[in-house]
Amino acid sequence: MSASSPALRTRPELSFWQIWNMCFGFLGIQFGFALQNANVSRIFQTLGASIDDIPMLWIAAPLTGLLVQPIIGYWSDRTWNGLGRRRPFFLAGALLTSLALFAMPNSPTLWMAAGLLWVLDASINVSMEPFRAFVGDQLPPKQRATGYAMQSFFIGVGAVVASALPWLLAQAGVANTAEAGTIPDTVRYAFYAGGVVLLGAIGWTILSTREYPPEQLSAFADSQHARHARVPSPTARRNGVLLIATGIALVAAIVLLQWSRDLYVLAGLIVAYGAALAFFGGGERRGMAATIMADLNDMPDAMRRLAVVQFFSWFALFAMWIYTTSAVTSVHFGSSDATTTAYNEGANWVGMLFAAYNGFAALAAIVIPLMVKRLGLRLSHLVNLWIGAAALISFAFIRDPDWLMLSMVGIGFAWASILSLPYALLSDALPAEKMGVYMGIFNFFIVVPQLLAASVLGVLLKTFFANQPIYALVIGGVSFVIAGLAVLRVAEPQLQVTHAAVAP
Repeated sequence: MSASSPALRTRPELSFWQIWNMCFGFLGIQFGFALQNANVSRIFQTLGASIDDIPMLWIAAPLTGLLVQPIIGYWSDRTWNGLGRRRPFFLAGALLTSLALFAMPNSPTLWMAAGLLWVLDASINVSMEPFRAFVGDQLPPKQRATGYAMQSFFIGVGAVVASALPWLLAQAGVANTAEAGTIPDTVRYAFYAGGVVLLGAIGWTILSTREYPPEQLSAFADSQHARHARVPSPTARRNGVLLIATGIALVAAIVLLQWSRDLYVLAGLIVAYGAALAFFGGGERRGMAATIMADLNDMPDAMRRLAVVQFFSWFALFAMWIYTTSAVTSVHFGSSDATTTAYNEGANWVGMLFAAYNGFAALAAIVIPLMVKRLGLRLSHLVNLWIGAAALISFAFIRDPDWLMLSMVGIGFAWASILSLPYALLSDALPAEKMGVYMGIFNFFIVVPQLLAASVLGVLLKTFFANQPIYALVIGGVSFVIAGLAVLRVAEPQLQVTHAAVAP
């Protein structure tokens, strides 16, 4: 697998330990990601944010992903230097993320914490997006489901420890409460540990792996080859103008009818996409943005169908990440005051729940390849999504917080499946020389539903559910059900995973 090997006609299979090394960096990425998911709402509330403010403060995470991932994918497809193709981005993202993890728990004000969330999420995305393309680059088609399952395994392991760290530190005697406006020591020390672990794990992958040069990748018999894509001018311009008009009309309605300001995010997305269509559909254009827009328009059919699955899956996940802390602290621990012992005990318990679902996801990553052998990729994903739906909805009926641990089993299976099976369904349909940019575009359908969730969930809760955050989890469960149904529209690949290599 060295960069100096002669061109190969057949991409060689990798050993268990080679796959282990190439995926190990995901342990660090998920360590940072899990700290963010389990603690950012807590940090915001500690610094004075209300429940109404939290969705809009969270908007930094998906918006940075929307901007960063396709750009990094485009650049990494075109990079080749002493570190390789994807590994330069692993290193840059790791350094920036570690710095952000050290800085965020020391935020003295809410606006600074919100700004650091932008930096943290952008930096994580710089490393994370090329890891998805890395599996497609390095593994033959029949090992890709195994590779993505291995990533899910490390995601689970990293997130278990990261999510549980504040609780574990509290058990060790570290202060779990602080004066108003100050982040507790349990959270601060957890973030410091995250910076060290993330840099070390990604460093291991960088040092222990090599990459195929672009000409060798293109020579493999299993490589798909890209065709020239462009945005069809008349259709794009017309659709772009209609979208711009729709977005402006929504802004006018928000102002005149005094709708929630959260809906400005939705209006802005509509106008921005309409403007991009109108501009890049206006004739032949070159450059990164034009290429990304053309590839978005010319997505493979499998990617279009999977986009619907991803949209509803990640809408559900974002509902869970935003509202679980406020739902559990208010319903199961009886407090919404971030300075109280009850609230902070509940917030720590959410960290343990998030650790648990990631732990169950690590176990599910071992089981899922066996499910795929029996049921196929599509039905396995449907089953796992519906198990996750039942788990999210159960939060509205369970009152003993200890029993919420059972719900995390279902969330774990859904999470492991979301992190592996859509990519296994997708990767065989993507051209080798555009693996990075298409993986970045595929992530549009992860971040757009998160932006939508940030803009409409608060409105839905306020309008229909008396602003009770527990119902955001129910909405998420329904979204998982829809995602499962959408999987049935995706064609089953001819080549199935032949063995599960997530254990030695």
